Amino acid sequence: MTIRPFNKTDLPAIFDIYRQCKLDELRFEQQTFTLLPLEEDETRLGQLLESDIFMYESNGILAYAALFHSEIRALFVTPQARGQGIGQQLLDFLLDKTNGVTRLYVAKTNAPAKQLYEKYGFKITEEFQTYYNGLPVQANKMVLLAKDSIREI
Repeated sequence: MTIRPFNKTDLPAIFDIYRQCKLDELRFEQQTFTLLPLEEDETRLGQLLESDIFMYESNGILAYAALFHSEIRALFVTPQARGQGIGQQLLDFLLDKTNGVTRLYVAKTNAPAKQLYEKYGFKITEEFQTYYNGLPVQANKMVLLAKDSIREI
């Protein structure tokens, strides 16, 4: 297992992981979404590429995460690698790189992700409407106030 910095040759793997995972985070929504590939989503791709991106490798690239200052902008684990603690390892790695307040945004209906973040001490501080591929999505802003508030998992 290795967590390493992104390099440009990782883009096809990122696009593939995103393609496998993006609609999963919206699977609890009442409406059905159509995938907008990351390479075609100018806003999300731009936000990703201005971030520090980290790749998780273990016999291939299984996940990636992105951090912009103290905002976690992405954390995607391939479906076949879920349940192995990879998301927790990446989250620990990202949190070691932040100071003070750490924030992230998650679909309001994505209970599995929110449960993971809550285990770490993240709290919902805001609810707002955003859009994915032209359709509205209710989202939550979650904030972790300080590293010392992280609970043991």
